[in-house]
Amino acid sequence: AANWDYFGGPGTKDESGKTLRGGFPQLRIVALAECGTRALVSAALGSYNNGEKTLAVELIPRLRPEMLVLADRNFPGYELWQQAAATGAELVWRIGKNFSLDVDEVLKDGSYLSRLKVPRQLHSQGSTDITVRVIKYQLKDQDGNATETFTLATTLLDPEVAPSNELAELYQSRWEIESAFGAFKSQLKGDGVVLRSKTPDGAQQELWALLCAYHAIRELICAAAEMTKQDPLRISFIAALDTVRGPVGDPAAFPPSQNN
Repeated sequence: AANWDYFGGPGTKDESGKTLRGGFPQLRIVALAECGTRALVSAALGSYNNGEKTLAVELIPRLRPEMLVLADRNFPGYELWQQAAATGAELVWRIGKNFSLDVDEVLKDGSYLSRLKVPRQLHSQGSTDITVRVIKYQLKDQDGNATETFTLATTLLDPEVAPSNELAELYQSRWEIESAFGAFKSQLKGDGVVLRSKTPDGAQQELWALLCAYHAIRELICAAAEMTKQDPLRISFIAALDTVRGPVGDPAAFPPSQNN
């Protein structure tokens, strides 16, 4: 009951229109992942009703000038973009269909400059429009037919420094976070296995512990990749997990001390 009250969760309506609780309360997590290693380097936890943008604000202090940050179409907005760009990190975020960005100047590579317009409530604070560069491209199937149009906004305004085709190709790496979450949610703990704690504090503590364990496995994978001159993404998370679990679950690997 305590977890339901704190976290909330999905529900369904019966024939009379009464809302029924789902099977379990849910804890929402938004994370910052390394595309090259699938490590989850920072995370923010919240309830089922916390929006992803709200939790993403907590990750802003973890951004650094040497980073290039990719984000899906759920995240772009004036205030979050302004805060993220102020860290010095470069941004390449996908823009949703309902997000309007007017053409101010077409650049030689086909991308164009536009503006994120300042919201009315921020005009009085002296905020101004933010210049961004917009890149549009289409994905095609094997027959050459267009299947989906992507629109990216970026802080990288110079096409000479960051050609649009390179950024479009780079954006595919954003999907590595889906693989990271898949390994974290299904492979580390077990698909369909829920957190055991009966209290909100305990559930959050348990999730932080799992995040630490997940990060340790990724550190092991990176160390193995460096030793063998391999790409960390080519090393199986399950294989690394089994390697760690083997000696931990084998009493013979830890002989009793002579002092005990």
